[in-house]
Amino acid sequence: MGSRDQATDIKSQSADFCGQAVATRDAYGSALLELGRRNEKVVVLDADLSGSTKTAKFAKAFPDRFFNMGISEQDLVGTAGGLSLTGKIPYASTFAVFETGRAWEQIRQTLSYSGLNVKLVATHAGITVGEDGASHQALEDIALIRVIPNMTVIVPSDGFETKQVIDAIAEYEHPVYVRLGRAKVPPVMPAGYRFIIGKAHTFSLGSDVTIIATGIMVSKALQAAEQLKKQGIDAGVVNMSTIKPLDTDTVLEAAKKSKLIVTAEEHSIIGGLGGAVSEFVAENHPVHLRRIGTSDTFGCSGSPDELLKLFGLTSENIVKTVEGFFQDFRR
Repeated sequence: MGSRDQATDIKSQSADFCGQAVATRDAYGSALLELGRRNEKVVVLDADLSGSTKTAKFAKAFPDRFFNMGISEQDLVGTAGGLSLTGKIPYASTFAVFETGRAWEQIRQTLSYSGLNVKLVATHAGITVGEDGASHQALEDIALIRVIPNMTVIVPSDGFETKQVIDAIAEYEHPVYVRLGRAKVPPVMPAGYRFIIGKAHTFSLGSDVTIIATGIMVSKALQAAEQLKKQGIDAGVVNMSTIKPLDTDTVLEAAKKSKLIVTAEEHSIIGGLGGAVSEFVAENHPVHLRRIGTSDTFGCSGSPDELLKLFGLTSENIVKTVEGFFQDFRR
């Protein structure tokens, strides 16, 4: 069977992630290797993509605890479920579009319905997969997994947070979906930050607008907030790295303080972070809200930066969206 790995994949980054832009998938590979050294219960499964998902590091160090399932995502998830019943802690990885699409029934029926302790860690999510095009750009995966009972959904913002996520879910005895990316992202989380499942990190809340962002869009939100402050608009930013369970306390606090909430995600605005926040505020504390993400559309081929601009996933578009709201608001 031929390998699915791409020869042009981005090189792995240093494991320290200090002050460096690093792809969250690279941070995953390094964090998984360290976790494997500390915890012998951890096993890893992949669907013939270990070079791309970065599980190859673990495979080289622990060949007896690594399973290449081949091009068979349903078997990947089902076998991971079986291993969890023996007391192992399986981390099952492939591209997000394959893990959530091809194996959705196995995720629902085998993992979630039974509450099995499996960690689905998918890479190459979102539009920043780039030149691979629409067939490989998962823009619906959060929605697909968020709707399933018993599932936890996490989207780290940078390499530092990714490492903490990978460690935290090993101690969390529930099925989990972690969404990672291919492209490098800048460090955004402060040195003293500690990830807690289900808890957002509030950089600040704005009296005018609070931008609730996830994943790669956290850095864009922080850039936008700085630009808005220069224009006299009090803007805050929240990193909502856990999409489910949603940190409703933080969302409610933002809704009460801010005139406007903007959600920002590298995912469809249907069923993702924007959907989750909208659902909550509509029933608990209605507030003006704008969603930034992809609309009801597939992606297309292009460089990550070109695609982010094309689909409006930029700090400039966040600023434009907020400016447009307050121009109408003040009329």
